[in-house]
Amino acid sequence: MLLNIHVKNMALIRELEMDFGKGLNILTGETGAGKSILIGSINVALGMMNFKGFAREDADTALAELIFSVEDEELRKKIEALDIPVEDGQVIISRRLANGRSISKVNGETVPVSVVRQLSALLIDIHGQHEHQSLLYKKNHLRILDEFAKEELKSYQEAGRVLYEEYSRLKKQKEHAVLDEAARKKEMDFLQFEVDEIAECDPKPGEDEELERQYRRMSNARKIAEDASEAYGHTSEGRPNAADLVSTALQRLLAVSGCDKELEELAGQLSEIENLLGDFNRELSAYLDDLTFDEAEFAQITERLDRLNHLKTKYGNTIEAVLSYKEEKEKRLQELQDYDAYLADLEKNYQKSEEKLRQNAQAMSQIRSRCAKKLAEQITEQLVDLNFLETSFQVNVEQTAPLGADGFDEVCFLIRLNPGSPMRPLADVASGGELSRIMLAIKTVMAAGDAIPTLIFDEIDVGISGRTAQKVSEKMAVIAANRQVLCITHLAQIAAMADHHYLIEKTTRDQFTATSIRRLEREESIAELARILGGAKITELTLESAREMKEMADTTKKY
Repeated sequence: MLLNIHVKNMALIRELEMDFGKGLNILTGETGAGKSILIGSINVALGMMNFKGFAREDADTALAELIFSVEDEELRKKIEALDIPVEDGQVIISRRLANGRSISKVNGETVPVSVVRQLSALLIDIHGQHEHQSLLYKKNHLRILDEFAKEELKSYQEAGRVLYEEYSRLKKQKEHAVLDEAARKKEMDFLQFEVDEIAECDPKPGEDEELERQYRRMSNARKIAEDASEAYGHTSEGRPNAADLVSTALQRLLAVSGCDKELEELAGQLSEIENLLGDFNRELSAYLDDLTFDEAEFAQITERLDRLNHLKTKYGNTIEAVLSYKEEKEKRLQELQDYDAYLADLEKNYQKSEEKLRQNAQAMSQIRSRCAKKLAEQITEQLVDLNFLETSFQVNVEQTAPLGADGFDEVCFLIRLNPGSPMRPLADVASGGELSRIMLAIKTVMAAGDAIPTLIFDEIDVGISGRTAQKVSEKMAVIAANRQVLCITHLAQIAAMADHHYLIEKTTRDQFTATSIRRLEREESIAELARILGGAKITELTLESAREMKEMADTTKKY
């Protein structure tokens, strides 16, 4: 549930903060008061829009922040699956603009906007002023049906993505496989040259590293010999040297070690040092005896390294990559040498892949066809509640789309508004007001099947009035009984249903115009209903009508 919104330096809003409650939260106000700025700020915070067109040009920073409470355990698990901790049962989403850059944070941690969008899909669903227009496009009908059938479709959609990736790969491979004889021979000659070049060198994994070690050792042999010999002189041969000095020191300690237990222990330590130094001198002497520089061997190592580095430059950065390249080209060479068999095998795999994808698409189509009937029935029930008394609604599924990851179905919403008329696509018969109510019916059905705790309706009342408006208000109250709803409206019938009523106002002070929002008490809410009903002049009769409308709404909500 959306607990709080905090907006700063967004269009006409200098700074605004407001708490929202459970149930139906209604926002009203004069046209141009700033209702769209409030919804825009929410969209900015959720990463659905950017600050451009909203942030004040005369301000250094802008902020849009939302605080949500998370009470449902399943919802909490889904949020935490995004690696977002739910602290104290709350999630805080903020987006700040500073120095021309926007930064999104969740619970104080900076996150990409893509993560905010994933999170917002779990927390809130916003129905914008013109979203009902999306019903004019059939691609959105498929999306709605798939969302309705998501539990049954989920495994097939996941399989479809994997199968389509393999199908596309084989299709592309098949399209590029057809070569004429001259092109095939040219490619074979080039492949054979590359394979032979690598095979002739016969590189071994790790060989280059060992050769580089030997190269460094031999190229620095003189310096190594000089410095190692000098070190040996200091520890063994020189006068004085470390071995002799340690031996003399040990003899002195041994002479008096019987006088003191502590001296005996120290003499033991020095004895170990003498032994270690003796071992070191023997190993260093052996190293110097073996230290030689062979010009012929050095030339061989240099030449071998040059050849290996040449291969790595052409075929990979490592010996392993070079050998992998050789294996890949040998495979391709074998394919070209036995080209007819290769094409036949490729065609067989392509056909098999297509058949698997088609079978998966067929299964998806069957699920969609079955769920389409349920969806149509449920939408029809909702349409009746919204004053479509003689309307028939149908969700048509046809296997006419190109085969893809989502199958081959095209979905079309059909409607008959008057008895005796044929079923026709929504785009052909529905007006703006009718589309708005149809979208509300769809939202109602979809809301019953998901766990999104907050719905926002931005002027769902477009093109409706009278009895239809009353039906819409009742539907809004039904939806708000099980989840939080925020609704911007210009209709008194809908506003009367408010559990929490907010007034958005635009005021001018010191030649500065600003938008503010405040929660209305019951009598203030009735006065606002009267303003909506009566316009500029509010009479006692208008106030009485508003009070009666509020009381009727209270009665309706009880039942």
